Amino acid sequence: MIRRVYLAFWILLLVQPPIFSQVDTVEVFSTAMNKSLKAAVVKPEEYNHNNKSYPTIYLLHGGSGSFSDWHKKTTDPNLLTNLANQHNVIIVTPGVGPSSYYYDSPRLDSVKYETYFTQELIPFIDKNYRTINDRQSRAITGLSMGGHGSLMLSAKHPELFIAAGSMSGVMNIDTRMWKVDEDFRKLRQDGQKAMLGDITYDSPFTEYTVVGLVDKMKDNGISLIIDCGINDFLLETNRQIHQLLLQNQTPHEYTERPGAHTWQYWTEALPFHMLFINKVLVRQP
Repeated sequence: MIRRVYLAFWILLLVQPPIFSQVDTVEVFSTAMNKSLKAAVVKPEEYNHNNKSYPTIYLLHGGSGSFSDWHKKTTDPNLLTNLANQHNVIIVTPGVGPSSYYYDSPRLDSVKYETYFTQELIPFIDKNYRTINDRQSRAITGLSMGGHGSLMLSAKHPELFIAAGSMSGVMNIDTRMWKVDEDFRKLRQDGQKAMLGDITYDSPFTEYTVVGLVDKMKDNGISLIIDCGINDFLLETNRQIHQLLLQNQTPHEYTERPGAHTWQYWTEALPFHMLFINKVLVRQP
């Protein structure tokens, strides 16, 4: 009887496909900043069972967040793996410095995240995973500060992305438009001054803020999706960029719906972004 049980066990191991993790944690060294940064890579379930290449979606975290936020803080713990399986895409969640907005600081060598993202992270992912290395098969979206990063990076680097999105995004880094307490406002103002120095927040806007990039968005033809909750402290910045995009006739999808600056809102918003992005991604024949 014991021998039969052992035999059945070994047969089961031989018949069942090997179990593998759908989520890898990687470290990417940044020469630009002389430090390593973590990212998580979510593969579709079929990834290890074929030789296909896949589209890639970069999913960005918010201020003071982490590469693991989208994996640990959503109200659905299986959200990213389910979406990767549903759409057969690779999802990358990179980590960046707190309140760094994904740009290159003209003052701090430790804040060169635009360079990191476009010249170091994306080449690393394309080298180490079976991605379709083409802008037609790459998209980007994110929440809060990550929404700023998504629209900024795509506007300045249209050769890299076919679609970009923002959920509750910081569409204008001018904290006078944010509905926050004065201590938080001052904290963010001081951080921006350390990274950017003295900049002008009024129109014409600096290119360090998303509202200053609407003309680039018009020219580059990237598919855009923007949404924000009606109780979000950044709502006015989202309404501002919506109006600017309407004025310069840039096609985009804009939605306001019930919700605030919460993980419940972002958990519900991400599947809509994935559906929007999925319509324009080019896949392997």
